[in-house]
Amino acid sequence: MKSLGIDLGGHFLKGALVEEGAIAKRQKISTPRGRDPEEIVAAISAMIQKLDAEGSAVSVGIGFPGMLDRTRETVLQAPNFPLLENYPFRTRTQETCRRKVLIENDANCAALGELACGGARGLSDFIMLTLGTGIGGGIVSGGHLFTGAHGKAGEMGHVPVGEEALCACGAPGHAEALFGADALKKAFAEAGIKGGIPDLWLRRGEPGVTKVWDLALDALARAIAAAVHILDPQAVILGGGLSRSSGLLETLRPLVLRHTAPPFRETLDLRLSLLGDDAALIGAAGLGKTIRMT
Repeated sequence: MKSLGIDLGGHFLKGALVEEGAIAKRQKISTPRGRDPEEIVAAISAMIQKLDAEGSAVSVGIGFPGMLDRTRETVLQAPNFPLLENYPFRTRTQETCRRKVLIENDANCAALGELACGGARGLSDFIMLTLGTGIGGGIVSGGHLFTGAHGKAGEMGHVPVGEEALCACGAPGHAEALFGADALKKAFAEAGIKGGIPDLWLRRGEPGVTKVWDLALDALARAIAAAVHILDPQAVILGGGLSRSSGLLETLRPLVLRHTAPPFRETLDLRLSLLGDDAALIGAAGLGKTIRMT
């Protein structure tokens, strides 16, 4: 059985034709610069046509970077896509591409992908964090995606970490306001430090660079520790572009342990995604299957 997975990101729109959990065909383009709703819907529809012109896929799943309503019909808040807020994203996409469309938070999709055929195979209770433009989060409990009473559970990037930096959502002190590609770029620019994030990670031993990274890493560690205390997971899986920074896991683990109560330290399992960018695509493609959400 074939299905289509779409991963809508702040910088790139990625799609894949998935068959039996494996990607048979893929495409990647730049996200429409203006991030206009109709332009995004048109770009997704065009991508679907290129990936599956013959219409063999039974459904289209879309991973979306933001908060969705319980019915997965309307975008509630999307800091990187403000024009999509209160927009009937699923219906408009379904009307345009003329196929069954399902949408889900992108980090939730990544969690489902890892559960199906990645770093979470064999686990029943884990947390997924996607480290990219911002910080996404997904929770699997009892082998099923946990979305909460109103469909918004798992927003790890919006865990308050005690700092006053203003998050793109409008609230102060969230982890995403300190750790995330956009937040890091802003912090380095304000410090007068030039360079791309990958290069600045390699230069983190330099005094000015170290200060920015130390604050950002501590924010991420606090968010992870908070989630571990609340959910007691079997593992915390890190995905997204920033997770692939060399040595991140080794650097982050002692910081998480510093903020973690002793009984939780013994069971902390911090690991990297095995599927990388494909996790959200595979998870989104699987949304057409019967997955119970609690």
